[in-house]
Amino acid sequence: MSEGASHEPSSGISRRLALAASVLVLGAAVTHPRTAMSAEPLSPIPIPPQAPAKDGIAVLPGTRLSYWDTGGNGEAILLLHPATGSARIWSYQQPVFVKAGYRVIAYSRRGYGGSDPVPKDNPGTAAGDLHNLADMLGLNKFHLVGSAAGGGIAVDYAHSHPERLLSLVIACAVGGVEDKDYVELTARLRPKGFDEMPPTFREVSPAYRAANPAGTDAWAALERTAITGNRLGQPPANKISWASLAGVKVPTLVIGGEADLYVPPPMLRLYASHIPGAEVVTVPEAGHSLYWERPDIFNRTLLAFFAKHRR
Repeated sequence: MSEGASHEPSSGISRRLALAASVLVLGAAVTHPRTAMSAEPLSPIPIPPQAPAKDGIAVLPGTRLSYWDTGGNGEAILLLHPATGSARIWSYQQPVFVKAGYRVIAYSRRGYGGSDPVPKDNPGTAAGDLHNLADMLGLNKFHLVGSAAGGGIAVDYAHSHPERLLSLVIACAVGGVEDKDYVELTARLRPKGFDEMPPTFREVSPAYRAANPAGTDAWAALERTAITGNRLGQPPANKISWASLAGVKVPTLVIGGEADLYVPPPMLRLYASHIPGAEVVTVPEAGHSLYWERPDIFNRTLLAFFAKHRR
């Protein structure tokens, strides 16, 4: 067993271990999900200085998308934002991944962060836009990370173009599965009026809001400015189902927060159980915005996973 992680017994009751100052070493099968632990109290983490990156507008078939790219000769990591974000949300990840030797890229989907809106007459697909962007940037093989709504798009892309992916990270994502049992389960978790509640309540954990009001305000400021045009109407490129997930051959990590109101740990385990060889990590006290709330654990876990699946 690696330091900083614990294997859950089959009953699903996790055993708590203190987080050691070491990199998490992944290797658990989906039947043995791990819980990444942190010491108390939950301390605010400063945003590190950003690495140099090129900002640009990608002119693609049917749309223009705002993006940034750190460049370099390292393997590429492409980041897909949640519905409450844009390309601007990854300030905790960008310099850390660059320092580890990677080329890091993020973009704003249609309707977000200065990208073109979704046209109602020809909306295209988010997975199609991603593929066109990867082609434009010359990404032959890359690591793909999707948070929340971005996770569903990452899964859709893995169905269409598995040959392009070195690895797949699905973070805090419902994941787009259309099977009736799963759709009903997700609906039961969110009572009537849930979607009208403040985004900080829905997507940031109580622990983080209590421990870091300034960080919560900074997250909220990014959320308020994320949507800059119509973002709705793009269908998935594939029908995602339990059966289709069984055909995913890309090395996959499913990671989420234990205080996530959208995707609590049992749903993470259920989802991952349908992907051959998928690994599962859960983070205590963290909510739906894990990349922001616990970037220390998030970054360490992803870097360890990427290291196992390099070219």
